[in-house]
Amino acid sequence: MADEYAAQVKASWGQTSEYLEFEEKTQSRSKVEETALGQQMMAIFAEIGEHKDGDPESETVQALVAKLQNYITKHYYTCSKQILSSLGQMFAAGGDMTANIDKAVGKGTAAFANEAIKVFCAK
Repeated sequence: MADEYAAQVKASWGQTSEYLEFEEKTQSRSKVEETALGQQMMAIFAEIGEHKDGDPESETVQALVAKLQNYITKHYYTCSKQILSSLGQMFAAGGDMTANIDKAVGKGTAAFANEAIKVFCAK
């Protein structure tokens, strides 16, 4: 599955500075390190999911979106609000990303994360 994502990402964004940054940050990582980073990111989604029956505009949820953005920036590439907004749409688009997030941390989490990201990016 990760290889499929990687191919999709490269096809879509392979010529961008963010993709080049991604390649630089990830080239020397082992599979074990990549798996750990993915699990840590899912833990952030789990935190967001704990609030999915609440208000995506809440201070707590917005702080978690900032945490997600900072995590992506630290470990993958500079995650601008524009990129974060696009990611949010991908999280909730109903494909594999939605299924994987919802399976890992609870149904409806991907859609809620997208709603929270929309609020965050509108600020």
